[in-house]
Amino acid sequence: MSAGRHPAYERLTRRFARIATVNETASMLGWDSAAMMPSGGAAARADQLAVLAGLAHGLLAEPGTADDLAEAEAAGADPDPWRAANLHLMRHAHTRATALPAELVEAQARANAGCEIVWREARRRAEFALVAPALGEVVRLVREAAAALGPALGLSPYDALMDGYQRGIGAADVAPVFAEYERFLRTALPRVEARQQAQPAPRRPEGPFPAAVQEALCRRLAEAAGLDFAHARLDRSAHPFCGGTPTDVRITTRYDEADFAQAIFGVLHETGHALYERGLPEAHARQPVGEAAGMAAHESQSLIVEMQACRSDAYLAWLGGQLRDAFGGAPEIYATGNLGRLWRHVSRGFVRVEADEMTYPAHVILRFGLEQAMVGGTLAVADLPAAWNEGMRGLLDIAPPDDARGCLQDIHWYDGGFGYFPSYTLGAMAAAQLMAAARRDEPGLDAALAEGDLSPLTGWLRARVHGMASLLGFNDLLRAATGKPLDPRDFEAHLTARYLA
Repeated sequence: MSAGRHPAYERLTRRFARIATVNETASMLGWDSAAMMPSGGAAARADQLAVLAGLAHGLLAEPGTADDLAEAEAAGADPDPWRAANLHLMRHAHTRATALPAELVEAQARANAGCEIVWREARRRAEFALVAPALGEVVRLVREAAAALGPALGLSPYDALMDGYQRGIGAADVAPVFAEYERFLRTALPRVEARQQAQPAPRRPEGPFPAAVQEALCRRLAEAAGLDFAHARLDRSAHPFCGGTPTDVRITTRYDEADFAQAIFGVLHETGHALYERGLPEAHARQPVGEAAGMAAHESQSLIVEMQACRSDAYLAWLGGQLRDAFGGAPEIYATGNLGRLWRHVSRGFVRVEADEMTYPAHVILRFGLEQAMVGGTLAVADLPAAWNEGMRGLLDIAPPDDARGCLQDIHWYDGGFGYFPSYTLGAMAAAQLMAAARRDEPGLDAALAEGDLSPLTGWLRARVHGMASLLGFNDLLRAATGKPLDPRDFEAHLTARYLA
């Protein structure tokens, strides 16, 4: 009897389905915290999330899980690749869970939820000192968890944190990729800036742009991209995100009535995430193998929609008409060339989520270095603002005027998300590689984009990425879809063609 047909394996699938359901509940409460919950509910919500984290951890770490894993593995290799991969991923999840004491898991959940609430006010007031004690506790617990996970997984502490977001990719894999990109940026960025200087300045649409009109347009764009609102919601939050479950996806954005671009492209970005979740195979729902292939894979899906498809000339030609219908204004403002110069403008800015695709990796490279230093103990939390500003000067020759546009701008560290940031740029590079392959396989792709139709692209992704879930690791997924593992040269070629051709 193979492992996948063994009674122990069946017990494992039931147990992991329960764990997934607990985690889905926590995800919904997390969405509610960001989108709906009054501030007075923060303390109780932190307790709720901590208890759910403890329940999920307990189900995973209980002795029966270890016994069933041993029985299923002893039954021999399963010829079905999905069941074999599922068992392997179950073992990996169990190894991570049993490395962490339950009290540490709950303490992290409570500290993360509490710190995230304080971060909101600190960011609003641009006062890092307000959240520094809470962040210090988050970092202390992250370091404790990393120190426990590392030996269990055979990884360094920081790589053990990265493993929680993208398996199989460590700091040693990322560092040379980022170093090469820094070299590319030092040469390419001044050339792009000089080229832009010689071009006509883009005209900006003139507001105000009512938030309700923006919201209605964002919903239409998400639907046109393929998001089914029978299984999705669009709401507002301080930081755009995608959460929920594959059958109930929650995306959020924020609205600026002086500039609609942030909301529109934020929604298109989160729609890419949502389409990935919606495209995961139902046959493997609530099993490790049925989950997304990691956060770098997830970011590739948001960025192939937002950056590769929806900032292309073809899509902008269609989008311009939608914008003029919604907001009015002179036709020339919504012409493709003007929108391209406006929304593909490269500039050295302070805020990651507002950065263009060429300078965005510099923001990630900064965070990659800083979080390694905090986890490694060479950077004290109190020294983070100064280290941040120094790093920005080194990478982009600018420094933020306040902490709200500096080390307070992202939610991730304040919510315990250490080891996550490299996924953003790995995802951008993968998106360029996937888009190049999709264009080769789907010659009518750009013609469809000019009609606002993403279905040739999303259909291609559904078969090669979404439907593969976690059957393959990151590089093997790319190899199956494009013929090679991650190749950063595709990203550099994309940037060169878009900004320097």
